[in-house]
Amino acid sequence: MQRQVSRENKQDNEDETGQVFKWYRDFFKRGFDILLSLIALIIFAIPMIIIAIWIKIDSPHEKVLFKQARVGRDNKLFTILKFRSMNDEAPHQMATENFEHPEMYTTHVGKIIRKTSLDELPQLFNVLKGEMSIVGPRPLIPKEKQVLKLRDDYGANKVLPGITGLAQVHGRDEVMDENKAAYDGKYALNVSLLLDISIILKTVSDVVRGRGVHDGKK
Repeated sequence: MQRQVSRENKQDNEDETGQVFKWYRDFFKRGFDILLSLIALIIFAIPMIIIAIWIKIDSPHEKVLFKQARVGRDNKLFTILKFRSMNDEAPHQMATENFEHPEMYTTHVGKIIRKTSLDELPQLFNVLKGEMSIVGPRPLIPKEKQVLKLRDDYGANKVLPGITGLAQVHGRDEVMDENKAAYDGKYALNVSLLLDISIILKTVSDVVRGRGVHDGKK
């Protein structure tokens, strides 16, 4: 059933001849991102400092921040920021969901901040820089060529990647790649303030409940 829905969404995207100007997506969304990320940075400033100190105490010889090349809008590369949750021996250019034994690399602090998604907080700086949005398709690593191709087919790479997105609130790590791309394409075609707010609220609910997060191959 999910694959049938994906194909229907793909056909809808293929029928789209181009993105016309939309006030929210092309003008107001950037202001919304800046405002929301600034508010979030103020709220989480102290927790972020505590997390940084905690990471440094837990592994003093490794860096606090994890930096990785990701694919952004129009397939342009940028450097994503995250709190480091794994040791330096972890495979660098590989999606965590593909790790055979992620527990071998995850630090003591990392287990907690990954479960609560607190490791994603530094991406608020990516949002301020205009490399990401609060809501959009999750940015992939360059090696995930199959999913990137699917996203191109669905038009999902035409918008900024996000800290959270439509695919994340529909199962996150539990969703197949083609369906993730379909959800991302659907979002790209239907960007709106109401949709962004609903995704943000659903994300908060999912994080509190710890839903949809799986490390390593299922």
